[in-house]
Amino acid sequence: MDVVAVRTFVAAAEAGQFQHAAGDLGVTQQAVSKRVGALEAELAVRLFARTPRGVELTVDGQAFLPHARALVRAAERAEASVRPGRRALRVDVISRQVAAAALLREFHAAQPAVELDVVTLGGSDVRAAARAVAAGTVDATFRAVPHPDELPEEVTTTRVLDEPHELLCGPGHRFATRRSVTPDDLVGLRLWIPGIAGGTEWATYYADLAAAFDLTIETIGPRFGTDHLLDVLAEDPDLATLVGARTRILWPDDHDLRRIPVRGPALLYPHCLLWRSDDPHPGLAALRDHLDRRPAPDDGDAWSPAWTR
Repeated sequence: MDVVAVRTFVAAAEAGQFQHAAGDLGVTQQAVSKRVGALEAELAVRLFARTPRGVELTVDGQAFLPHARALVRAAERAEASVRPGRRALRVDVISRQVAAAALLREFHAAQPAVELDVVTLGGSDVRAAARAVAAGTVDATFRAVPHPDELPEEVTTTRVLDEPHELLCGPGHRFATRRSVTPDDLVGLRLWIPGIAGGTEWATYYADLAAAFDLTIETIGPRFGTDHLLDVLAEDPDLATLVGARTRILWPDDHDLRRIPVRGPALLYPHCLLWRSDDPHPGLAALRDHLDRRPAPDDGDAWSPAWTR
């Protein structure tokens, strides 16, 4: 059923004259008559009877009017759900514990009027996430981008955060009492980062990191999630892992794990925002502006992969 015709019928019924309805709708009286006539033909009933004062609803028109109003309201809600600025800004993050989620929390605190729909596409890599942006499944995503030439043409990216790494280890580890460690300290250390999927941007990052500093990063072993990793670290004095400084991790008090900054140089993971260049959502513009206004970090002595330069 033609929603425009239904909306025209409701306007004419409420105005009592096609001429007044035409003025309300910003169309000609002829257009109102044509739309109402098409609706009557589709329903196979007369909705209006002409009178010297204008038009009156027939019995069928009176029966149809409340349903027509409901159809118009439903159409307006449907339009509003996808109209830029009326629906929530849909942003993907790999996990709600990582730095990107923290950036979105900061944005929400600064711009509470912008409704956010924070989603997790799962373990998909940057190429899959970029395709979701291009398709309009999400308005934006936060990822590292080793190969920007592989992104869809309509997707734009900009670097928004360089997140330093920390060493995470148990209380019995030989670095447990250190205030900081250097990448040279990590040479020969057992660093366990389970769940690195081949071909992903984080796999590329850690491969480059290991090659740059001659580190041994173990990826094999069962993938039982973060809780299992923390349990193992608490019990094994020879094992450690690397985590982002802004990644939120909680563990039982008796684990007594330690987060130790890596410095000299700091190891930076590059987070980028990806969005579709023709996405008109005003919330996206507000998010980009918020990220642009963040103070630039003083990296000092820092390392990041060559593809970030």
